[in-house]
Amino acid sequence: MTRVSPWWARDVYADRKPFLKARARIAAALRQFFSTQGFAEVETAALQLSPGNETHISAFGVDLVSDAGEASRLYLHTSPEFSCKKLLAAGEERIFTFARVFRNRERSALHHPEFTMLEWYRANEPPERLMEDCAGLLAAAAEALGVERFAYRGASVDPYEEPEAISCREAFDRYAGMDLATLLGDRDGLARAAALDGIRVAEDDDWSDLFSKILSEKVEPQLGRARATLLCDYPASEAALARPKADDPRFAERFELFACGVELANGFGELTDPAEQRRRFEEQMEKRARIYGDRYPVDEDFLEALAHMPPASGIALGFDRLVMLASGAERIEQVLWTPVAEKGT
Repeated sequence: MTRVSPWWARDVYADRKPFLKARARIAAALRQFFSTQGFAEVETAALQLSPGNETHISAFGVDLVSDAGEASRLYLHTSPEFSCKKLLAAGEERIFTFARVFRNRERSALHHPEFTMLEWYRANEPPERLMEDCAGLLAAAAEALGVERFAYRGASVDPYEEPEAISCREAFDRYAGMDLATLLGDRDGLARAAALDGIRVAEDDDWSDLFSKILSEKVEPQLGRARATLLCDYPASEAALARPKADDPRFAERFELFACGVELANGFGELTDPAEQRRRFEEQMEKRARIYGDRYPVDEDFLEALAHMPPASGIALGFDRLVMLASGAERIEQVLWTPVAEKGT
């Protein structure tokens, strides 16, 4: 059996070096972008009481051992979100962070167990400001490399062109032929529509499962094909950390950024109601327990801080994916300085 050369082998590293240089240039350009707008760069602790409370995001647990030998459970964060929102509660107004984050059960051309998430927050500003930021960041990354287009697996976009904004309702109608508003909460109706569209429906699929299948199979591959796309106004049930839309609370202030058919970022008008946030977390963890047989604790300190947090909008962007699209890399390992081992001991 032929042994695969390690990432540090000189020939392998030489092939990756151009992508790593591109990564450094893009990071510098994005830091400059935020600096000119008065953002503070912050650093968040990776070890947290809770890794987050989303059903399908799996975490790494670790033991914190005191000098007396007593062990307690902590987790490597799956996002710096809780810490950033605590900083907003403490009085920060515009912050960003390049955070190393950790997610278990995830490894593919676009996924890695440890990766870099660029998150930023604007207090007292609407999600539309984040959408403007997204357009600016795409252009800044392209300028840093001197490229005119982003590309991935045969698709390409113009990073300088203003992104298209489309609601989930419009996208489901255009790409799946479904009237999403009339199917909200109707599991059987959505299942019939999905089956007619050639999507496999399992008996234990709930409404959210079906929504995700239709989104991933019919909608997402069509997004960000000539220019970037902002997919907006998700159903409220699919936005656990976002506030409902004032004009139609069936939908939420959540949007995602797509380019070349790849999800790059996930943004919210942030929920600041601790009681409602607790209810959503508990609902997510009940579902996780049914599917995976485990659950993660709720960070009570986070819920307490949420009551003191100003109205805000926040967004998480997969920095490694952005580098991939801008530099032409095909796999995420190509843009990581030191990829994680394929298997532990």
